[in-house]
Amino acid sequence: MDITAMIALVIALALFFDFTNGFHDTANAMATPIATGAISPRKAVALAAVLNLVGAFLSTEVAKTISSGIIREGTAGVHITPEVIFAGLIGAVVWNMFTWLRGLPSSSSHALFGGLIGAAVVGIGLFSVNFVTVLSKVIIPAVAAPLIAGTSAWVCTRLAYAITSRRDEVTGAKLHQGRAGFRVGQIFTSSLVALSHGTNDAQKTMGIITLVLIAGGLQAPGSGPQWWVIFACAAAIALGTYAGGWRIIRTVGTGLTEVRPAQGFASESSTAAAILASSHLGFALSTTQVTSGSVIGSGLGRSGTSIRWGTAGRIVLGWLLTLPAAAAVGGAAALVVGFGPIGVIVVAACGIAAIVWMFVLSRRERVSHHNVVEVEEAGDAVSFPDRRVRTSNGGNR
Repeated sequence: MDITAMIALVIALALFFDFTNGFHDTANAMATPIATGAISPRKAVALAAVLNLVGAFLSTEVAKTISSGIIREGTAGVHITPEVIFAGLIGAVVWNMFTWLRGLPSSSSHALFGGLIGAAVVGIGLFSVNFVTVLSKVIIPAVAAPLIAGTSAWVCTRLAYAITSRRDEVTGAKLHQGRAGFRVGQIFTSSLVALSHGTNDAQKTMGIITLVLIAGGLQAPGSGPQWWVIFACAAAIALGTYAGGWRIIRTVGTGLTEVRPAQGFASESSTAAAILASSHLGFALSTTQVTSGSVIGSGLGRSGTSIRWGTAGRIVLGWLLTLPAAAAVGGAAALVVGFGPIGVIVVAACGIAAIVWMFVLSRRERVSHHNVVEVEEAGDAVSFPDRRVRTSNGGNR
């Protein structure tokens, strides 16, 4: 296959991955404010889309980690081919679609890394992967970030409830707490999460496209993403975000714990702080893991809240499987791609068939903005005692 055509195919697939990343990770920013009724589902995804678009232009440190850190390239390393990158992207996209179908908030980032590493090992060799960078920039942050964000959310939730607690001075009985103001704050904190998500996740696709341009000899090794790459990736992730990831929003918003406005505010603040710090340091962080850790931490921080540990266990299992599963698919794709143009066509056909099949399955039990949060659950999450007391004759007093 002509090198130019192959590069164009990889860029198109990379942008599609960016699109799936957008709807896969919408829950990171908007699941809790939707669950608490702070903002309607449609407005939430529209706001997240705009802020993901803006956030993608704020930094390129993570993109440089992807394009010149994980895979050795240039004269001092190996010469990765567009075919290998194509195989890695297939692994990432297929795993993203599978976890979306299951409503599982797995890491799009780790799917990308797994697919790319698996394809590089099979297509080039074990020496092609810079495992020091993988450990320092991917594995360690994957373990540390959810724990840090969860602890931070637990502390913030405890503080929020302690500061706003009100009791009768005479009897010591609890009074109406008046925490509805946290719902307004959630709009700000969820917006910050969406903005920080754009600064981290959109850059990963920028890094992949930059890597294929370097591999094709169209860009110098070690250089950052070009302006058109930044714009295209920002637009793709914004469109994906607007499409909504309703299945995953349901899991994060109501599947882990019953979220109240104060919890949501604490969770989103912790998530945004962790993601922004990681983007500044060039860590290719899993925003999904950070969000899930923050939600669990905020649930533990409120007395009387129960964590649905079965759902949490499924999410953790998804985290553990993402890297190896995407690597296995990426490696298998690289093996087939090695047969030449016919191999590329076969892999592309199989990838398209898998994506279409999963989309058709998703239509059997459709989740949309109409049923992403059950009406009863949403009402309970934001209900506040009515100060008016009805008399027996129907009047108010």
